[in-house]
This record gives sequence, structure tokens and C-alpha cells, in this order.
Amino acid sequence: MLALKLKSLVLVTSLLFIGCGGGENVAPQSQKNTVDISKITNQQILMAINEARSEARDCHDGAGIVGPARPLTWNQNLYEAAYEHSYDLANSNTFSHEGSGTQYDITGFNNGVASLFNERIASNGYVDFRAIGENIAGGQTSLAEVIQEWLDSPLHCANIMREDFAEVGVAIVVNPNSDYKVYWSQEFGAKKVRLAMEKNEPKEAQ
Repeated sequence: MLALKLKSLVLVTSLLFIGCGGGENVAPQSQKNTVDISKITNQQILMAINEARSEARDCHDGAGIVGPARPLTWNQNLYEAAYEHSYDLANSNTFSHEGSGTQYDITGFNNGVASLFNERIASNGYVDFRAIGENIAGGQTSLAEVIQEWLDSPLHCANIMREDFAEVGVAIVVNPNSDYKVYWSQEFGAKKVRLAMEKNEPKEAQ
């Protein structure tokens, strides 16, 4: 039987950069102080992410100390893309940034080929973006646990701390009959229009 370990993967892309990295498997941590995942709210998730972004930190990805980064806002389209992928992972019992290509991979099934994360984001209405990224995780049973494991992984941490992301959506899907039981998808984005607005904002008088 396959030994179950916690897993996480990261993917990030923008108009100028495309990259992918996988976090290593880590042994399950203590189950103490876990909470009922069904009771975690979107607001709690957003607060936890922004709390992490509010501190300067070294993600150990070669970029040195980064942050603090500006707070993210919750985006429903990114949430829906995250839910689609967590639903697919949980029900197809797979673990990848690529969709399963089964009926659970809604975007992929509709297109006749396994979905990519940027396709899921766009098909859920998040378009005209200048940057998007994705973190996924499996097996973590509390919000604190998954955030800490993402922060402990260089490329996941870099996504969380990335200054040019402006919005986020995170979805959790549980399937007791799957390998990892709990699946987390975290989608990041920033719209081109927001960049244009920021460039046009009046500067403070010196």
C-alpha cells in the first residue's frame, strides 16, 4: 500500500515568466490544535495569507529577504478556479497542477484534454491578467498547517510573498476515500487594469 505523506506543489506564471516547481514530500505533523475544515471561512483564509505577507521573510529561493507585501483581496473567480481544481484532485485521486482529464476536470473535460491551471483560471472568468500563480497541497488538516508548510517550501513561499499579486482565492475539498483526504488549491492573480491604475495614481508631494 502506498505510504501516505503530505504533498504540495507550486506553479506561477506571468506575462514575462513561466515556471514550475514541486515541493518535497514531508511527513505528517501533529494533529493537535486542528480545526474542523468545514468551519474555515474565506475571511479566515485571507487573513492568514495577509498575515504571512505582512512580515519580511527569506523564502530561501535565492531572492533574499522579501516583503512585507501589500495585502491581497479575495476574488470569487479565483476561488471558483481553485474549487474546480480541488474538486478534481479529491475525486479523481490525483495530485498535479494539470487536471485529471476525467469528468471531474471540468475545464479539461469540456476542452477534450487535461486542463492547465491558466486555462482553469480563465474559464472561471479571471481574464486580462498580468500575473497568475497556483499553490496546491494535500493532507493538511488545518489552515495553520497548510500555510506553514507553504511558507517552509521556497517556491510556495515565493508565491505567497510575491508583491505583484493582488488577488487570491483558496478552496478546500475533502474526500475520505482519496489518498490525501484533504485538498487545497490556492490561486493568485493580478489584472492588467490594476497595473494601469497604479501607474496613473498621483504621487505624494515630496
